[in-house]
Amino acid sequence: MLRIALPKGSLEEQTVLLFKQADLPIKRTEREYNPKINDPRIGKVKILRPQEIPGYVADGYFDLGISGHDWVIESNADVVEIADLPYSKQGSGIVKIVIAVPDDQGIESASEIAPHSRVTTEYPNITRDYFEKLGIPVELHFSYGATEAKVPDLMDVVVDLTETGSTLRKNNLKIIDVMLESVTKLVVNRDSWEDPDKRKEITEIRTLLLSVIEARGKVLLDMNVPADKLDDLIAALPAMKTPTVSKLYNSEYYAIETVVEKGSVNILIPELKHLGAEDILELDISKIVH
Repeated sequence: MLRIALPKGSLEEQTVLLFKQADLPIKRTEREYNPKINDPRIGKVKILRPQEIPGYVADGYFDLGISGHDWVIESNADVVEIADLPYSKQGSGIVKIVIAVPDDQGIESASEIAPHSRVTTEYPNITRDYFEKLGIPVELHFSYGATEAKVPDLMDVVVDLTETGSTLRKNNLKIIDVMLESVTKLVVNRDSWEDPDKRKEITEIRTLLLSVIEARGKVLLDMNVPADKLDDLIAALPAMKTPTVSKLYNSEYYAIETVVEKGSVNILIPELKHLGAEDILELDISKIVH
């Protein structure tokens, strides 16, 4: 049975939702950090800070966990990244570790930062490596949060994680370089991944999680269309793959079934009706398994 580490904090709500939609609901217990998942493949679940998860997975305390690629790099954890899970607090999935300075400093890139500048960050290892490659000695100061608030009174430079950059801009800070792009990852202990039985269970859990992510933002369209309008209508469909087409019994109509992006449906359905589609159904999708 698998031991799983799940992230608390900004990723927690989206992680709980993902597992629920994958039919692996996380049931809270009186001990908040030790929830349960009623699945024969899962024996232990722990909710931890995402910064800690790659290291604990690498050391064998857990078979798999969810954490950001940034924390895998920062902790130098020897894990196997087996899937991208592109979700985050604001939904786009991709976040960036950026270098930011006050707007009025006139600095346009990290290479222009003055030697021995005070740099505040939650990523000391990534930051140290980055500035060493630039050949710029800096004073690193570990930040325990609210990193952007320390400039300019206490620090000269911010290295922080951002998705939109809005918080930095609100604090009169300008992004001058991107050090690393990151996405949430499903990370696995190397020995567990080499174990055939555990790999099978891990792969099955991965399939369920990815099927939910693949289905997000997509809907299933069913419709009927006369035979003489079939080709024109199919040509207008932005389908994932070739749509399913079947002839209706004892009729000159065909049934069409296809998956499309939810965001395009409000434009697509009127166009399909104009092209001859009838009896159009839009259905939500919970999973897509490739």
